[in-house]
Amino acid sequence: MTNSPEATTPDSSPASTTTEAGSTFERIVEPRSENRLALEGGVWHQISPKYVTVQLISTGSFLLLVIAATLVLTLLMHQLWAWIPGGILTVILAWTLVILPRQARSIGYQLRDDDLVFRRGILWQRFVAVPYGRMQLIDITHGPLDRGFGIAQLKFVTAAAATGVVIPGLEQSTAETLRDHLVEVAESRRTGL
Repeated sequence: MTNSPEATTPDSSPASTTTEAGSTFERIVEPRSENRLALEGGVWHQISPKYVTVQLISTGSFLLLVIAATLVLTLLMHQLWAWIPGGILTVILAWTLVILPRQARSIGYQLRDDDLVFRRGILWQRFVAVPYGRMQLIDITHGPLDRGFGIAQLKFVTAAAATGVVIPGLEQSTAETLRDHLVEVAESRRTGL
């Protein structure tokens, strides 16, 4: 359960799971319900805890803007209606800030023989298996905050738009290594189709 920036080709073998301390979460958080989608065996790689920091900064900044706009509208412009949308947005954003760390710990991916399995979510769980031979585009993106913290997101595009997968919060070097590995594997699998 790691994302290994030192590995040249990521795989799901235990030998490739050594990593620097603190570069990923220790384990994937699962829902407590007996009816949950259980994790399969194998090595689950996780995202960097820096992702939580980036999301806390961006969501917190937006929350401060909402509070400031609400206060300006109500106190200076005497628009009392602004309390309603401002209050609703404040509650939603505050709740997002509270659950964000747990949500981030539920994100993981597994490299299997024929596909990549991505999982996320506690209440609304999502498991997506993307066959290597069906990957058409593998894209790395990162915004200014992501670059400042050294993380990126990896996006897989397939022929079916519904199976588009974005793995957020990967260390930059891990994202590049994973992209190169997946492009290589996808090319070898497509030639056999």
